[in-house]
Amino acid sequence: MNYKILVLVKQVPDTKAISLKAMNPDGTLNRSALPAVFNPEDLNALEAGLQLKERYGGSVAVITMGPPAAAAVLREALYRGADEAILLTDRHFAASDTLATSYILSQAIKKAGHHDILLCGRQAIDGNTAQVGPQVAEKLGLPQITAVEEIVSIAGGKISAWRIMENGRELLEVPLPAVLTVVDSANEPRPASAKKIMRFKKAKAPCEVTPEEAAALRARGLLISEWNAEQTGAEPSRCGIQGSPTKVQKIKKVVLTARDIKHYAATDESLSQLLHELIHEHTFD
Repeated sequence: MNYKILVLVKQVPDTKAISLKAMNPDGTLNRSALPAVFNPEDLNALEAGLQLKERYGGSVAVITMGPPAAAAVLREALYRGADEAILLTDRHFAASDTLATSYILSQAIKKAGHHDILLCGRQAIDGNTAQVGPQVAEKLGLPQITAVEEIVSIAGGKISAWRIMENGRELLEVPLPAVLTVVDSANEPRPASAKKIMRFKKAKAPCEVTPEEAAALRARGLLISEWNAEQTGAEPSRCGIQGSPTKVQKIKKVVLTARDIKHYAATDESLSQLLHELIHEHTFD
């Protein structure tokens, strides 16, 4: 049976380069001050979708929300094997927190039509909240499995998967359609295909080109779909800052410094001393 798979992906700032200079006075992130990358666990989610397509047949579509530059991650997804790409971009979407983001995404998913499986990374490195996937599932009224490490099977209208937990793993089964969030240990994302790069390297969203260029790209099957708030049916009052109850009260740069470092020689005597100190400090009982 062929399955329609939809993957939510995000272009995120490279948090390795983050500093106070990358923060706006209102507590939002100045994304233009940082290099942008494909959110790592979203790549795992895309790979999971592509593997399901290869295993069961079907199609993989990807959706991202962001400024026009976010179309770059959609091209990356096409290079890896996605069949369709959709960019959600609108000034009303700017500075959305997880509540507003999940609302916008859920509206877009409804517009995209029926999909059997919705995948996304467990969390994005620019927020680390792990909230968007579960919130999308809640807004769509769909069952969900979070922190998926392995998708076992799809049969009888149900999907089963192993999810990681603090103390191990558990096997869950839910009816389709369903939302799954994927962790980085689930797979090794495939590299971009040279053939697909050659095919889709000129793919653009309408916001990136002139109307004349967009028409030419559409004729060649290279125009990335683009939806704004009106097209998704999203209410502006529930998007962006207006629809975001999360407020940043204070920004503080934390620098971790090493303190109280003790060095032990690689001898039996030093090892014995270390163990006695750990027991004395109740690190070991």
